[in-house]
Amino acid sequence: MQALRTAATGMSAQQTNVEVISNNIANMNTIGFKKQRAEFQDLLYQTVEQQGAQSSNQGTIVPTGVQIGAGVKSGSVYRISTQGALTQTGNQYDLAINGRGYFQVLLPSGDTAYTRAGNFSVNDQGQLVTQDGYQVQPAISIPQTATSVAIDQSGDVQVTVPTSTTPTTVGQLQLVTFMNEGGLSAQGGNLFLETGASGAPVTGTAGALGFGTLMQGYTEASNVDPVTEITSLIVAQRAYEMNSKVITTADNMLQVANQVKQ
Repeated sequence: MQALRTAATGMSAQQTNVEVISNNIANMNTIGFKKQRAEFQDLLYQTVEQQGAQSSNQGTIVPTGVQIGAGVKSGSVYRISTQGALTQTGNQYDLAINGRGYFQVLLPSGDTAYTRAGNFSVNDQGQLVTQDGYQVQPAISIPQTATSVAIDQSGDVQVTVPTSTTPTTVGQLQLVTFMNEGGLSAQGGNLFLETGASGAPVTGTAGALGFGTLMQGYTEASNVDPVTEITSLIVAQRAYEMNSKVITTADNMLQVANQVKQ
């Protein structure tokens, strides 16, 4: 019976939906995390009677026909890149992007990764790095004697040293944007890699047209809304239960048919 297989595809789809929702909830406190949404597509249809087919010698046609669907499949898991709330931390190395853009990070492999998580630190050489020790690009080095660090909205990094009352510029952070942010490949650790679907990175100065501004002493919170996710989880659970009910009903129908044969 086709209903068994159709309902099984529905259960599988809702399992994927629950897994996506659970990942969103698990990362509701992850800095710079962007929530995801599972999207689905219907499967091929079995055409029993074609709509528009001629139904008599007088030229009448079938108005709707008979098509029976085979179920559902996962179409995509889409990343929603809306702005997360800005949280004040007081750490002079923390940076939040208010608007579009990603920070650039140099991986040990030599590849460039991209992130919205601006909870940075300095390593033993004074270089600005991520929590995993990956160097932020363009490279920024803070002198050991620096008494304060100031980063303005355009990414200009200035330090104050005891021997001078005038701040010294040590570099400028730049942001990149992509034509299709949803096409970036998530690598874990709040990092993304460029793909053919994302398009090539476009580099620019923070605050320029099409780029967000930087906020020193802030981080961007996850854009996960707990209420929305719990509501979606309940809907997915009920959909899973209804599909399981279809399987039970189809099994009972097969059992009745088997008893009639006996």
